[in-house]
Amino acid sequence: MVDERVNAALHRAGHTDIRPAHQIVFRLLGGGGARLVDLAARGLMTKQSMGYLVDHLEGAGYVERVSDPLDGRAKILQLTPLGRAAEGVARAAITELQNDWAREMGQGDFDLLIQLLRRLNAQLQTGDSR
Repeated sequence: MVDERVNAALHRAGHTDIRPAHQIVFRLLGGGGARLVDLAARGLMTKQSMGYLVDHLEGAGYVERVSDPLDGRAKILQLTPLGRAAEGVARAAITELQNDWAREMGQGDFDLLIQLLRRLNAQLQTGDSR
């Protein structure tokens, strides 16, 4: 549901070359940069699969590869201005969807849900399975 809403918003905004599969790259890159191998690991994908998605987005002008300031041999992926614009459209669509859920559930229940999901995510990130 989330991917479909985001994809529809992106297409309405003219980003018709972005598909739901590409959204993981935007989620993982966020505002910073990352190496392809790190994106693949965080996305639980092979480097080749992530590379396929990144190559498409690079060709369409959404991401670019720049030299890693810590290792001149490596490249960092980062969003271009077009990529940041698309990310803004996606974030707005997600905010709209969250507002819909909050109205449906009630703000208090929605806030509790978000709090619990954040706690679960933090536990999963640290490996704490209490």
